[in-house]
Amino acid sequence: MRQLRIDLSKCDAGRATCQHECESSCAEKVFKLTDPAMAALHVRELADGSGQAVLCDQCGDCVVVCPTEALKRNKLGVVVIDKKVCVGCYMCMGFCEKEIFERNPEWTEPYKCISCGICVKACPHAALEIVDVPEPAYRIL
Repeated sequence: MRQLRIDLSKCDAGRATCQHECESSCAEKVFKLTDPAMAALHVRELADGSGQAVLCDQCGDCVVVCPTEALKRNKLGVVVIDKKVCVGCYMCMGFCEKEIFERNPEWTEPYKCISCGICVKACPHAALEIVDVPEPAYRIL
């Protein structure tokens, strides 16, 4: 399955040159939003100067809790949301321990990283990459 990964040793967490170009590209090009805070990934500088990434690792645990089966893996193994089936219950948001789902108040359904690679191209430090990894087992509820 495809998974977005970040090498925090290469990432400047928005200090100096970047200003979160990965987030801006994600919001604008993937979700057609003008606010980088609405991106499906976030890289933040912590108090000690290190970076922390909040991004979907495509674990798939959210698929199990979706009551309408709107969450599915596509042919690349990426968890995607079927907007035609999603009723906006936000069970996935509440269940995700990594808190990767985002919510736009104007939309019914939440959204998340789909490992599209737009952010990879936008990162000026080559800190992001799309990798192929084995699909994990779902955790037992």
